[in-house]
Amino acid sequence: MINLPLLFALQASNAQVEGGLFDFNATLPLMALQFLTLTLIMNFIFYKPVSNVLDERDEYIRNSLTTASASLLKADELTSKYEQELAESKKEAQKIIKISQQEAQQIVSIKIKEAQKNAATLVSEASYQLNVQKEQALRTLEDQVDALSDRIKLKLLDNKSII
Repeated sequence: MINLPLLFALQASNAQVEGGLFDFNATLPLMALQFLTLTLIMNFIFYKPVSNVLDERDEYIRNSLTTASASLLKADELTSKYEQELAESKKEAQKIIKISQQEAQQIVSIKIKEAQKNAATLVSEASYQLNVQKEQALRTLEDQVDALSDRIKLKLLDNKSII
């Protein structure tokens, strides 16, 4: 089909040598018809399928972008929601830690007071026991001193009566 116009062109050039750049003869409508036919064939065979593929691809890209935008918005919302929940959890954890520390401090102070009371009780009991033992020791000493002084008196009196 492509060779046909070339053949007509060669025959026309042999028949007429006057030609310039473009001759208006019987080959011109044939060339125009071939060009239009080629254009229609190319349009149906190549351009429309390629155009359809490009349109489908464009639609796919548009849908993908829309889906990605929606997913990104949802991800941003979830991120902000989780960040808020995390911040609230941190605040709550800080409160719990603070309360636990206060309770521990109270327990420690109560235990310290109890230990101080126990220590004071032990000291007072020990002091009382020491005082009791001191009193007993003093009584025993007084009794022994009285007994010794009585012995000394007796010995002195016995010695005086012998003399």
